[in-house]
Amino acid sequence: MAEGWCRHLKSESIEAFSAGTNILGVNQRAISAMKELGVDISHHKSKTIGQISEKFFDYVFTVCGNANENCPYFPGEAVIHHVGFDDPPKKANGLSDEEEIQNEYRKVRDEIKVFIEKIEEYF
Repeated sequence: MAEGWCRHLKSESIEAFSAGTNILGVNQRAISAMKELGVDISHHKSKTIGQISEKFFDYVFTVCGNANENCPYFPGEAVIHHVGFDDPPKKANGLSDEEEIQNEYRKVRDEIKVFIEKIEEYF
């Protein structure tokens, strides 16, 4: 969702890449939540940092605790920031109502949007 918002809101000033510690696929509920606000992430691919590590980054933002704890070395002089968000699948664990589950994704989607809108504060 963070890459989607970055590309949607900041494509003129930021070249965004997203990667995780594991390849899990793009979550269909995240795709749905973003689509509700006109952002299409259905074409995004799940990838690890090893798949994009040939790039040199100015800034790296970890957005979940696992990534923060396991953030690998980045070539160059990347400034690394951790900005934590809840993990929607974990927050939805135990819920059975689809609307309640989707609301967990919407909440994080909206929090990430606010962060991306103000991301230049970290530069």
